Amino acid sequence: MHYETKKLDKSQVELIIHVEPGDYQTDMENAAVRLSERAAIKGFRPGKAPYEMVKQQMGELKILEEAMQSIVEKNFYQASKKENLETIGMPSITIEKFAPGNDFIFKAVVALLPKVKLADVGKINVKLEEKPVTDEDTNNVLNDLRKMQPKEILKNSAATKEDKVIVGMEMFIEKVPVEGGQSNNHQVYLGEPHYIPGFAEQLIGLKKDDIKEFTLKFPAGHYQKHLAGKNVDFKIKVSDVYELQYPELDEDFAKSLGQESMDKLKEVLAKNLADDAKQKSEQKAEIAIFDQLIEKSEFEEIPEVLIDAEKKKMFHELKHNLEQQGIGLDQYMKDLKKTEEEIYKDFTDNATKRVKAALLSRQIALDNHIHAEKEDIDKEIETIRQAYKGDQVVEENLKKPEVIDTIALTIQNRKVVQWLKDKVLSK
Repeated sequence: MHYETKKLDKSQVELIIHVEPGDYQTDMENAAVRLSERAAIKGFRPGKAPYEMVKQQMGELKILEEAMQSIVEKNFYQASKKENLETIGMPSITIEKFAPGNDFIFKAVVALLPKVKLADVGKINVKLEEKPVTDEDTNNVLNDLRKMQPKEILKNSAATKEDKVIVGMEMFIEKVPVEGGQSNNHQVYLGEPHYIPGFAEQLIGLKKDDIKEFTLKFPAGHYQKHLAGKNVDFKIKVSDVYELQYPELDEDFAKSLGQESMDKLKEVLAKNLADDAKQKSEQKAEIAIFDQLIEKSEFEEIPEVLIDAEKKKMFHELKHNLEQQGIGLDQYMKDLKKTEEEIYKDFTDNATKRVKAALLSRQIALDNHIHAEKEDIDKEIETIRQAYKGDQVVEENLKKPEVIDTIALTIQNRKVVQWLKDKVLSK
């Protein structure tokens, strides 16, 4: 086997590979066995017919067709290994010459992992900005917790800003009913912002069985794109009005949340807020570090296969997040007035940025001998196993080499992030 290589744009390489007949004879013999197992050769048990007999009955071209995949895979692998190519994705294969007794010639075009010239980490300037937790922050959380435990008292008087109302609602645009704009039991907490700006304010002062019609203009940037910027007519009928009575912030309230006293509850809340603030500030710093590294590092052209793979991952994440919110993908695309292809296109910039961050992480790990130790991987696997105890699917997946490799990469990336923070944030 011999080959020629040619560097292409977008971090791709072309290999023209010539395989002499003597080099692919074993592949032909193995192919003949497979053919004789599937097609009966008179006088022989399946898979036992001699090569010449299979050749005579089925033709050498048929044997070569059967052998083609193994010839291509084996010789492409050997050529890539000799050239020390770090390939990604599957190669695009074109058969150039295909005839028994002649050189088997094929062309392989494959994407390469792009090289990275890492910026000087010492010149990255990011500061950890931690916002101190105040008594006001703690009190705001306390009030939010208090509002989660209201006692609802049915009332016959007019609704105030502190009440909750149940309404039947119909929405129209130019007298045409809005799709999804009807509800018989729509709950509205009048003291909280409503997803339709100005809607809650229209209900203050109304009583049970009151009917009201009004028009609201939706903001131009409203998330429901089919309503954004439009005048929408509403017809509502009040079913019930409830007075909301909230518990006192006293020792009993603290005990209802599992704490021995109000002071202890405030202490726990303050610590949780501080931990959350620290986590958010560190995440913000991590993003800033990678943003600067991406800007100051040099990358070979990123292969489309990497960006496309990241787009697919982002699309899967989007679908998962929508499902968590009870929103269908079709409705989401309808609201955006975009197709699946257009959403994919919108992902391009962020996908490219994520790919560059992954390439940087890999390069830092290589340069600084950062990797996941066996005990790290075992510990992570055990943590996952405990989180999904009794789940046989998870248990089987944790034995797969590709899953273990993914776990190892996740740990390695985590170590790289910590290494970067130690270098940058300690200055």
